Amino acid sequence: MRILIHKDYEALSKWCAYYIAKKIKDGRPSADKPFVLGLPTGSSPIGTYRELVKLYQAGKASFKNVVTFNMDEYVGLPENHPQSYHYFMEEHLFRHIDIPRGNINIPNGNAPDLAKECQAYEDKIVKAGGIDLFLGGIGVDGHLAFNEPGSSLISRTRIKTLTHDTRVANSRFFDNDVNKVPQIALTVGLGTIMSAKEVMIIINGYSKARALYQVVEQGVNHMWTGSMLQLHQHGIIVCDDEATMELKVGTVKYFKDIERHDLENLPEL
Repeated sequence: MRILIHKDYEALSKWCAYYIAKKIKDGRPSADKPFVLGLPTGSSPIGTYRELVKLYQAGKASFKNVVTFNMDEYVGLPENHPQSYHYFMEEHLFRHIDIPRGNINIPNGNAPDLAKECQAYEDKIVKAGGIDLFLGGIGVDGHLAFNEPGSSLISRTRIKTLTHDTRVANSRFFDNDVNKVPQIALTVGLGTIMSAKEVMIIINGYSKARALYQVVEQGVNHMWTGSMLQLHQHGIIVCDDEATMELKVGTVKYFKDIERHDLENLPEL
């Protein structure tokens, strides 16, 4: 597992965007063989999306031959609701770049048969050839997507009842009213994420320090679902200095040393 510790959120966001753009470019995608990208919502990737838009506007990145699969969506919110993940992705990324509308995939939280929708989502990922790079964020309790503490490490896309803690955390987007936060969501599973060829997780800010400690320095544990990254052949954590506050000094120095070149240089496009 690689860990890149940047000085701040802006630096990590720019590096992530360049890394993704380079992966797409190096993959030489075509309409018949697109680059398949897994994407998250939440506060963690906003900076990366902003930088990806800048790269597109500067002519350094194209998404014409990219297919995306989002991690999750609330059940019961209209797609045009300001807090739906369909809306989030439109506002922060999709409407600003050249991705074909038919290449965008987000779970349908209003499907008449939610279980069938989950299986169809998994099938569509397989049909696309699998996910080349899955970008993710992480919660303060170490969860990925809506795979909250206790989730199976081999889980697949499914219906998930959200914990009270998650709903309280997300209530900041719903007028700080936890009762407005949906109780159910559709989410890709940890097994879905682990099946990607590469997984890159953003962990930033002091509030995520305990999660980073559990994910990096403790063992694989379904109570800290992000720890499954330890088992991935090509797993990357991109974090900032604030998020490392609970790591051992030796751990921080080690990863800053071995990743010095990539910390000092953006991936070349």
